[in-house]
Amino acid sequence: MNVILRRPEVPIALAIFIVGFGGWELAVWALDVPPIVLPAPTDIAESMVDLLKSATFAMHLGVTLYEILAGFALGAFSGLALGCLIGRFPLLEKSLYPYLVAFQTVPKVALAPIIVIWFGFGVGSKIVITAIISFFPILANTIAGLRATPPEQVELLLAFTATRWQIFRKVQIPQALPYIAVGVDVALMMAVIGAIVGEFVSAKAGLGFLILQKNFSMDMAGVFAILIVLSAIGVVLHLAVQVLRRKLIFWLDTRDIHQTGI
Repeated sequence: MNVILRRPEVPIALAIFIVGFGGWELAVWALDVPPIVLPAPTDIAESMVDLLKSATFAMHLGVTLYEILAGFALGAFSGLALGCLIGRFPLLEKSLYPYLVAFQTVPKVALAPIIVIWFGFGVGSKIVITAIISFFPILANTIAGLRATPPEQVELLLAFTATRWQIFRKVQIPQALPYIAVGVDVALMMAVIGAIVGEFVSAKAGLGFLILQKNFSMDMAGVFAILIVLSAIGVVLHLAVQVLRRKLIFWLDTRDIHQTGI
């Protein structure tokens, strides 16, 4: 009872899970929906067990995780570095940022075949696609965070003869960290999508490759099982970001988190 009082979201989430999947199972049974259209949760659970027992599942999972993390690391480093440059030099924002926005509006699915041709059919092209997709959230949030520095803090440090670099390091970067954390969270979710998009275009391994195989064999329950695995990856990455955020941005008040949408 004490646990429920301290964490009321736990029983609510459990109730939503039971009602949602129970209603799904009942609807499939009552309406006699063909498994190729919508498999029942019990069929998906059986496919999940078979998937986890598969001798090649760990290899496919490892390939996709490597693409996600490597592509995210490349995109995050590029977005953070360029975001800091644009944040420090307003001229770059006026001259370069419009081109970055224009590039961001190009559908990445359309770019994926071109990137595969440029970087090959191996893991490298998937990493590049993932990096491109995860790049912009960190770039935009870094710029927004640096711009959110209160002017009075900058003026105070200037009055104490602080250099621009000291202001950037001691005021602007700490002020931008909550925004960057949001960008990292979003970018990691986008990285999962980027890796799968790359594998859809061309791959010999990975969870996206498995989804294509299941589609060709009309195994919809297997497709749903892999989608659940991808969702679990996204949830684990999200929780990891939340833990790191609480460790690194320990000074941020909970009320501030809700007000900024973090």
